[in-house]
Amino acid sequence: MRHDEPSEDALERAARAIRSAQAILIGAGAGMGVDSGLPDFRGGSGFWKAYPPYARLGLDFVSLANPRWFASDPELAWGFYGHRLMLYRETEPHEGFAILRRWMSGMSGRGFVYTSNVDGHFQKAGFSPDQVYEVHGSIGAMQCLSECGVTIFSADPYSLNIDPQTMRAIPPLPKCPRCGAMARPNILMFGDWGWNSSHAETQQQKLKSWLASRAGALLVVVECGAGTAIPTVRLACQDIARRYDATLIRINPREPEVPEDQISLPMGAYDALRALDERIGSWTPQ
Repeated sequence: MRHDEPSEDALERAARAIRSAQAILIGAGAGMGVDSGLPDFRGGSGFWKAYPPYARLGLDFVSLANPRWFASDPELAWGFYGHRLMLYRETEPHEGFAILRRWMSGMSGRGFVYTSNVDGHFQKAGFSPDQVYEVHGSIGAMQCLSECGVTIFSADPYSLNIDPQTMRAIPPLPKCPRCGAMARPNILMFGDWGWNSSHAETQQQKLKSWLASRAGALLVVVECGAGTAIPTVRLACQDIARRYDATLIRINPREPEVPEDQISLPMGAYDALRALDERIGSWTPQ
């Protein structure tokens, strides 16, 4: 569905809300990463255009993002996730991340990030890990498939080589540093009963504590690229805005609809953040 460009009034209202806020909650979905040049996995045709080998196999994103492949075909599983791991490492976050970080640093109550993205780009852009809740986990962390008791461990020591013709990983594949069993990304997949959610739960508790400490402060919620297909971030941002009487600014070129009296900006994340930053101009921290 095509949406019209935002009105100047909507941009000005959003800029005023950010300028007057004492704290900011940043929500981010897949659309945030697309503006850094990451592939758009939404819709089978776009995914298959980016990865023709999967089209030949008839496997779409949902089919591949399933833990069963680590047991039945680990080279296929790590071809999919290993490619993403290396791509996210090599890709630089776009300037919109720095804009958000600057807004946050100018607020007395600072802020927090609520994201379904697993790319680790908020931390890469300089956000403190203590200010980020990765609700679906992170590709920068791994867990043991045999559940040997090892804690979640960093993916930093691991690199993968992927055959571009087949999108299969070339061994050696990541192994658990404790028991040597197969490792997997610490990401919530589809049909996933084995995800170790302990780190995400710790992050969630930090978000809850931050929100409780901000009670009474003027909060703005800036949501970037969070759609309805997997509505985790979208619903959370709406709920937090409602509970804390905050202004919700929804940035989304495809699905910009908002509850009554909230602000819709039908734009890409980077373009919208840059446009808002220009309107905010010089800013005295709250």
